[in-house]
Amino acid sequence: MKRKIDGLVEWIREQVNNAGAKGALVGISGGIDSAVVAHLIKRAFPDDSLGVIMPCKSNSKDAEDAMLVVSSARIKAMTVDLTDVHELLLSKINHEIKQRGEFDESGAQLGDANLRARLRMSTLYTLANNYRYLVVGTDNAAEWYTGYFTKYGDGGVDLVPLVHCTKGEVREMARILGVPEPIITKAPSAGLWEGQTDENEMGTTYEMIDRFLRGEEIPEKDREIIERLHKRSEHKRKLAAAPPKF
Repeated sequence: MKRKIDGLVEWIREQVNNAGAKGALVGISGGIDSAVVAHLIKRAFPDDSLGVIMPCKSNSKDAEDAMLVVSSARIKAMTVDLTDVHELLLSKINHEIKQRGEFDESGAQLGDANLRARLRMSTLYTLANNYRYLVVGTDNAAEWYTGYFTKYGDGGVDLVPLVHCTKGEVREMARILGVPEPIITKAPSAGLWEGQTDENEMGTTYEMIDRFLRGEEIPEKDREIIERLHKRSEHKRKLAAAPPKF
């Protein structure tokens, strides 16, 4: 695992240099994946790495956890609170839909959550433009395979260093890198709404997805859920669809 960490650090460094950029930044949520990426980019670019904390109607505990990550990685950080921006934009959008009598209450929570993720993406790229950094994503192999990310939200990044790492491997890396134990053991959550957890939303566990990706036997119920999630999210892993030339 130490060789894997060293390889990822060198890969990030090469990708940034090949792009003619100066460094790398990551959005720090207070979760384990962004914590590991923060440590990796700090190792790759000790003086040109940045962690960005972006609360948006968030639980205050998430910001506290994010600061634990910042301290452990000793990475430069800034906070950009998106709560007011999100509320203003969402209220304007919903107002226009309601005026037309076309508001879909059943999709409102997901629309709210995805807007938060896309505002965070826009914030990261605005900062990246200023510092001439690349935006580094935090999706692991389980999230990538099942499509558990927001298209053009947390999926809108330049580099995805953890995309071949199972959740278990991410935890192993976290311990070697010195990520604080409370971050390693907290329930995975995208922080999209109060009480939201990844595993409750997916309907299966990261352990089951990891076993599936390793080719191991898992209960049929879990296999069906994972395959359904993968098929349904195929569009997220591709560029925008284009027609053939007519």
